[in-house]
Amino acid sequence: MLAVSLTISLAACAEGPRIEITAPGGDARATVSVEIADNSAKREIGLMYRRNMDEYAGMIFIFGAPAHQEFWMRNTLIPLDMIFADGAGKIIGIVPNAVPMTDAVDSVPGDSLYVLEVNGGFCARHGVKPGDLLHFAGFVPKSLD
Repeated sequence: MLAVSLTISLAACAEGPRIEITAPGGDARATVSVEIADNSAKREIGLMYRRNMDEYAGMIFIFGAPAHQEFWMRNTLIPLDMIFADGAGKIIGIVPNAVPMTDAVDSVPGDSLYVLEVNGGFCARHGVKPGDLLHFAGFVPKSLD
């Protein structure tokens, strides 16, 4: 039964929008199935009110132009790692284990075009770090506003 579930999960991940995270040399770190927040309405709600999220799931926030991005955890019930990346998909910084239900501002130095949110501790568990790369598969990342 486990093999069947694993096969179905991997097949679903391979078909939908996903982000492959690799080390600069190309070694795979993880692949994440993503929901896409590509307009202001979707970005405003983000992952609020979620009680849980699969290990290899997340949300990619896509902005219209690189800028210093700031996030908060208002109405967000689970801890998240926030992965900030530039226009080339290079990770410029990570906010690990952002504290749920706070209005504290979370950000990293520099300008980001993308922010990938995953479960808290994901980056530590999978060795994701600044300098790694985000590769988009199953969709073209562009902002709708």
